[in-house]
Amino acid sequence: MLCACSYSFGLGRAPLVGSDEPRYTEVAREMYVRGDWVTPTLGGHTWFEKPALVYWAAIVGYKLFGVAEWSARLGTLGAGLLTVLIAGWLAGRIETAAGASLRGFRLIVTGVTATCSGVMVFARAVNFDIFITCAVTCALACFCAAEIEKDERRRRWLLAGFYAAMGAGLLAKGLVGVVLPLGVVGLYYLLRRSWPRVWPTLLWGVPLTLLVAGVWYAPVIAHNGWTFINEFFIQHHFARYVSNKYHHPQPFYFYLPVLAALMLPWTAFLVVALIRARRWHWRGDEAQDKLRVLALAWVVVPVVFFSLSNSKLPGYILPALPGAALLAGEPLLNYLRGASDRTTMRATGLLLLIFAALVIAYVTRTHAVSLTCGAFVAAPPALVGLCAVGLPQRRRLCIWGTVAAALGVVVIITACALAPMARRESVRDLLQQANARGYANAPVYCLHAIERTAEFYAAGRLAYDEQGEPVKLEGAGEVATLARARGNSLLILVPVEYVQQLTRYPWLTTEVIGDNGATALVVARTR
Repeated sequence: MLCACSYSFGLGRAPLVGSDEPRYTEVAREMYVRGDWVTPTLGGHTWFEKPALVYWAAIVGYKLFGVAEWSARLGTLGAGLLTVLIAGWLAGRIETAAGASLRGFRLIVTGVTATCSGVMVFARAVNFDIFITCAVTCALACFCAAEIEKDERRRRWLLAGFYAAMGAGLLAKGLVGVVLPLGVVGLYYLLRRSWPRVWPTLLWGVPLTLLVAGVWYAPVIAHNGWTFINEFFIQHHFARYVSNKYHHPQPFYFYLPVLAALMLPWTAFLVVALIRARRWHWRGDEAQDKLRVLALAWVVVPVVFFSLSNSKLPGYILPALPGAALLAGEPLLNYLRGASDRTTMRATGLLLLIFAALVIAYVTRTHAVSLTCGAFVAAPPALVGLCAVGLPQRRRLCIWGTVAAALGVVVIITACALAPMARRESVRDLLQQANARGYANAPVYCLHAIERTAEFYAAGRLAYDEQGEPVKLEGAGEVATLARARGNSLLILVPVEYVQQLTRYPWLTTEVIGDNGATALVVARTR
């Protein structure tokens, strides 16, 4: 309940930001307006970069509550909360099977998963990574439960859940929804040096996966044919993986620090779990032994798979976090019981103190938010960090204080910092000002740089070219020519450093609506 309240607080307070969230939200809006659940479009052009599950979730939000930022984010919120619940469910199954030796494991794992920085951040914005994380978590939780289940009938139902969840993964983010779970299961059997027990189930499991995925893939291929296959599979799967076509290059080791950051504040406990892996009973038949190996494979496969790709973004390895939480949960439970020393909690406290110091330093240097707001954000981690460093013997206070501080920081950031920080990354407020001045129907163009948030906030007015990209003008002369041809006022989104190109151009009359610190909105018309 605390997790749900923290995650959902102020869900619509910030505008859509970045290059992806506005586009995904606009694709869903266009599908909703047309009543089309099959073919994604952006600016009226087919847009096959991603599958449909995220769009469907946003459409449901639109149908229930109208088109808004928070209703578009409801599906993402649900995927994040469901991920937490499934991780906790799996931990509960392992706790029940292990008995007294793991008493309290479910609550610990649920708390760790819910307060991983990666899950908290990605559950509050429209994105595909939290949906694929949810699907992979469901698939691997069902598989792990099947591995420890002794009743054959229940085991088959759990494996049916495994295959169905992979079908949902195909709907969430394409082929990676199958590659990751199968890769984890394959590495799990390899590390245990045992013959895969799931081989016989492939005969009915694969058709089940295809049946679930076929809910969308069959009609979209039937409607769009080779255009969909080429753009979706060839360009946005294979070309994205093996090339730098989409301009996301990073070094091979990129995901090691990313994983450490996404696991905050529990990174130290994950490191301890990995160090202690050499003591595991790798081929043991106990539920805890099987979980350890599966959770390790759960972390390794996404990190290695995406490290080999030439296109890297932090969210790609989000599916590894529930596995990392399961690993970190064991040393955290041992600490709670007094079965391990206090060094790891002291390290966690130090990380919390470093976070608090970085918040104050950032606010002092950038003045992005008030110092009072920064102090409120820094206070919970600072207090818990001091407790963890100075009083690690207060084990319950340190653990649940860390959980509360993480959830509290989300609420505080949302209340006082998120909106002012996000305004620089969005043109929502600028377009609202222009609408209030009578320019609600004026066409919108970009000058020198494409402003992606306009794809949602200026929907229907933003100009697109034949390739489905927003038109990008390259000089005041082009603006003047276009304004003369259209015979009306244009709204021009331009980086603030280029505003004077318009205001000083002799053949244009301009009116600067305002700027957000990065992008200005200028009304332009011919003299």
